[in-house]
Amino acid sequence: MAKLLLLLFLFSFGAAPSCPTTAGVRIELSHVDSQRDFTKLDLLKRAAERVMTSGSNVQSTVDVQTQLYAGGGSFLMELAIGTPTLSYSAIMDTGSDLIWTQCQPCLRCFSQLTPLYDPSRSSTYATLPCNASQCLSLPSFTRTCAPPASDCSYDYTYGDNSSTDGVLGTETFTFGSVAVSEVAFGCSNNNNGNFDNSSGSGIVGMGRGNLSLVSQLGDGRFSYCLTSYGDNKTSPLLLGAMATLSEQAQSTPFVANPPSFPSYYYLSLHGITVGDTELPIPNTTFSMTSNGTGGLVIDSGTTVTMLVDPAYAELKRAFESQMNLSAADGSAYGYDICFAYGGEAVQVPRLVFHFEGADMDLPPENYIVVDSGAALLCVVVVRSNLTLSIFGNFQQQNMHVLYDLAGGTLSFEAAQCDQL
Repeated sequence: MAKLLLLLFLFSFGAAPSCPTTAGVRIELSHVDSQRDFTKLDLLKRAAERVMTSGSNVQSTVDVQTQLYAGGGSFLMELAIGTPTLSYSAIMDTGSDLIWTQCQPCLRCFSQLTPLYDPSRSSTYATLPCNASQCLSLPSFTRTCAPPASDCSYDYTYGDNSSTDGVLGTETFTFGSVAVSEVAFGCSNNNNGNFDNSSGSGIVGMGRGNLSLVSQLGDGRFSYCLTSYGDNKTSPLLLGAMATLSEQAQSTPFVANPPSFPSYYYLSLHGITVGDTELPIPNTTFSMTSNGTGGLVIDSGTTVTMLVDPAYAELKRAFESQMNLSAADGSAYGYDICFAYGGEAVQVPRLVFHFEGADMDLPPENYIVVDSGAALLCVVVVRSNLTLSIFGNFQQQNMHVLYDLAGGTLSFEAAQCDQL
């Protein structure tokens, strides 16, 4: 597959007289080579929608903190499992609920950088029976319990057709210095699809269902701050009372979930502005329909923002009319809002997402990627092939985002994430 480096940007925000800051930002673009594999644009285009639901026991409130870092188009969190502990990393995914890691004995496992977890070597591991509340909380179509089996088994598939199957159990998980016992998780020994060593050892579901980590810890409140791709830096994931923002943060309410998708974090997106032009998008474009389709979700496990038509078509039309560059073919990298770029300073139109009660004004590095070798500049937004739109993690870089399930709001503010 053709590969395009995601470049870092050196920005000069001193506005020239010919570049009004209300419509755009004049930037100097510089190529900074990265040694990390996740900076390839073909990883960014793998917007893997994690469409699942689930449930579990809720513990008394536990406050924990751990670290996040970018890898393979996702953001991975650091944690440890078992007694004695085995440290590993896993994708933090607000679009699903199941916590799982690869386990011994493994029938089909992807390469990972840490040893495989072996439940037989942990004194705190236990399987869950098919009639356990945690097992019954799995979506019925994922449970594969059948006589004479007594352990809760599952076959869990994501929206990009990646899948994992194994046995549901409980184990002690450690986050920094805090150990949490009897966390329900999947011990997976058969994994298939878009997983590799940049995926860590599995996924930590952070969705709204009861099997997610945030639900099992009991507080229903967490925040994350995602560093820039290519920075090779870490930033915090905070769960519980430690998750706070400043008084300057903006907030937007969650939209009630349809019964068919109870795990997603739906938001009300009222419009999009490119430059100084609010796009002529019909009011119903980002609304949910009576049958539960449509809407927009925010998802840390999807790399690139995906917009349904006509919103995407209007976004493309606006950038093509406002960029002082010739349109170019970026289809080899999965993008079609691309321009011929020769390394010169360019004026990039502002991109603002107007959520209910809050405007997210993105910096250019959160929606523009450049490759001087291929002479391309591309807008990192794609057309959704689903019935809904997704606000991905690339657009959330250096944004401190707080999920308050009890309060029913998502709050955010710009931040230098590696300095929190």
